[in-house]
Amino acid sequence: MPDENRKSLYTDFLQPPKTKHDFDELSNQIIGAAIMVHKELGPGFIEGIYESALKVQLAELHIPFENQMEININFHGIKVGSHRLDLIINKQIVVELKAVKELLDIHIAQLRSYLKATQLKTGLLINFAKPVIDIKRVVN
Repeated sequence: MPDENRKSLYTDFLQPPKTKHDFDELSNQIIGAAIMVHKELGPGFIEGIYESALKVQLAELHIPFENQMEININFHGIKVGSHRLDLIINKQIVVELKAVKELLDIHIAQLRSYLKATQLKTGLLINFAKPVIDIKRVVN
């Protein structure tokens, strides 16, 4: 294979994918809003403070959201309980907020369960309790 073709293959491989998922831009906007909140407030508050501040920031950015939305949890088609989600952004992304020392696998499993219950594909797990904000994107 000539060097020019090999170089072209490597260059194409290193390029970001041409197609973007619908949630990429919205996810980035949410992450930006969370970073702005964390930058101003810093770590050390309880989760509810960060939720309130993030709602203010999202509203200022004209990003539609629902907070503390109750969802039904079903088993074999029968409601066995309900749960309130921290935020659902633009009916597309579940946002679970934390103010904990470390994000654990159980937090990711919790968010995956919320995605399954809502039939949404994307979630963000945001931990405000660290000096540098900790954000995990979960895709179901």
